[in-house]
Amino acid sequence: MKHDYLWDKSGEPDPEIVRLERLLGGLRHDRLFRAERPQIYWLRYAAAVMLVMGAAWFAMRGPQTGWTVTNLQGAPKIGTAAIGKAGKLGVGEYLETDANAVARLDVGQIGEVTVDPNSRLRLLRSRENEHRIWLERGVIHAFIWAPPRKFFVDTPSAVAVDLGCKYTLQVDGSGSGLLKVETGWVAFEANGHESFIPAGAACETKRDAGPGVPYYLDASESFQRAVRSGNVATVLAEARPHDAMTLWHLLPRVPQPDRDLIYTRMASIAPPPASVTREGILKLDPAMMDQWWDSLGLESANWWRKWKGA
Repeated sequence: MKHDYLWDKSGEPDPEIVRLERLLGGLRHDRLFRAERPQIYWLRYAAAVMLVMGAAWFAMRGPQTGWTVTNLQGAPKIGTAAIGKAGKLGVGEYLETDANAVARLDVGQIGEVTVDPNSRLRLLRSRENEHRIWLERGVIHAFIWAPPRKFFVDTPSAVAVDLGCKYTLQVDGSGSGLLKVETGWVAFEANGHESFIPAGAACETKRDAGPGVPYYLDASESFQRAVRSGNVATVLAEARPHDAMTLWHLLPRVPQPDRDLIYTRMASIAPPPASVTREGILKLDPAMMDQWWDSLGLESANWWRKWKGA
């Protein structure tokens, strides 16, 4: 029998089996294994292999490492201790700045974050494929030069997912916040809502509602206020062709009658492709929504969906 070596050590040993025997030899219990039926032995062998594979997977992800913190002003603290000129923020630890303190975090090898006064954040993860912090309150300025979806900021009301960008994120004492993107893109998501914020745009997030609708910072003050307050009539009246991005985000967040009004206005300032119909948009057909987005001259919907779901 080809596999007799597994049962009674007769036959030609498989090199991989020998390697596993050496690796797992310290776990062997002769009295337990000698009399077992082949089926039971195979179950134990499979479990051992899974254990080794799991350990290898964990090892490939790499150990979590802390971030270097540089004191730019005042006396930033890690936990309760001031850091002096520099310090190390470990996974699970808090960094806090008072009214006079400013600090810079080196985000592994992928970017940096400046932490403004009166801020408090915690390092949640620091691995090759995921760097994540919790921003409890305050203001951070992130500059990430790695590929998209490497850097995440959790807040009480939404998660900011970096898509290769430079941005500012502030969170107030209630847990609500505001994200402003300078370059690249940021995805803002929570509670089933998602917003994709391009350079030159901003998006609010509310503690109980999640991310809102993004808008360009060069829009009129009345337009911006209308977006934040949900005043659809004013948004439609003042929307420019450039603001079709805002109307697109607004479509799935309003009742059917308002959705029809938004379609009419958006079609007048940014006509949809021939394949996109009113009926399809009113039903929020995913393919038609993406096709209309693609026609706006922004990044392809497939691009950011690919990175968001990576």
